Amino acid sequence: MNGKTYMANESNVDRKWYLVDGEDKILGRLASEIASRLRGKHKPVFTPHADTGDFIVVINAGKVRLTGRKTDQKVYYHYSGYIGGMKETGARKMLADKPEEIIRQAVKGMLPKNSLGRRQLKKLKIYAGPEHPHEAQQPESLNI
Repeated sequence: MNGKTYMANESNVDRKWYLVDGEDKILGRLASEIASRLRGKHKPVFTPHADTGDFIVVINAGKVRLTGRKTDQKVYYHYSGYIGGMKETGARKMLADKPEEIIRQAVKGMLPKNSLGRRQLKKLKIYAGPEHPHEAQQPESLNI
């Protein structure tokens, strides 16, 4: 060896596609594993400043579970930017209306808060039901 440290860059990273079934999975545990895979922390070539992660397709997002009384007590906020533009949505309503958004927000909170984190979040594809349009990528099943 020449004594130099290997630094991965995004052009020579081998990206895979993984399929995750969210049915009866606990939200936080699912989200932390997804965030780790999106960052590429499971790979030996992980580099903190480069996007070395894989693509993740989540199906059955509407069947994810919240523990304790979070279904009744957890509140999601959205701010429009205008005065009085704060919107509140309970977890039960959010799970019924936009289950994809619950997983997306949980994963987003676990990624870096910068342009790298935003790029990594774009590799996450979430679907409420069992159908997804990514068959051509031949995603491997990932058991979490």
